[in-house]
Amino acid sequence: MQTVFASLPLVAAFLAVPQFLPQLARVRRAGSTAGVSWSWAALTSVNNAAWLGYFALSGFWTALVPAISATVLSGLLAIVLARRGGGPKRPMLLTSAWAVVLLAAAALSGRTGLGSALAVAFLLQVTPSVWTVFRSRDTAGVSSGTWLLVLGELLCWGVFGIHQADPRLIVLGATGVVASLLVLARVSWTARARCGTGETGPSEKEQVHRARADSRPQPADGRRKVTGVNAAQKRTGCLR
Repeated sequence: MQTVFASLPLVAAFLAVPQFLPQLARVRRAGSTAGVSWSWAALTSVNNAAWLGYFALSGFWTALVPAISATVLSGLLAIVLARRGGGPKRPMLLTSAWAVVLLAAAALSGRTGLGSALAVAFLLQVTPSVWTVFRSRDTAGVSSGTWLLVLGELLCWGVFGIHQADPRLIVLGATGVVASLLVLARVSWTARARCGTGETGPSEKEQVHRARADSRPQPADGRRKVTGVNAAQKRTGCLR
């Protein structure tokens, strides 16, 4: 059992490295950012950059790889979201203020101060995502794959924290598991509702393409051509 518990941080790192790839792919494939929080992506990038400094100061070299991956990929997601929906000014200011707090903590108290600030960082990080997904009627832009990876990673850290009697890791794991389950439940519920009502939320551009596609002659062999409504349903996962 000791070997199993000792391997949990390695499993968590394995799950963390590709964490944001499904979300980036989802935004590109679905052409929608509905339900995805810019603040969540930006705060994840800022916090993992701070963790990168903390791990370097602590000599935890194996933890640098997932921290670098999360910093780069979540930062890229924040850029994509800002380009598609316009940069939200107030969240940008709040994220910048939080980055200053982390820098000040590191400058004034070193690794200890930075670690204390990072203890509450994850709660600040996931709150915007849960808030956004529950306020959105459409969550077509949210990737369940990303949140399943988050769930797996934080579950590993939570169990490892219980084994090590580390309250920070226990809180981190519990917060991550609860937040992930809430997001996944909301995405699943809205997907069923969207498929049940036939609502796919096409954009104005998709509506133009749909009108053009509907005006074209259909194949004489009776095969269903995936255009218009079917294309939108395929992107949102309603077409099997």
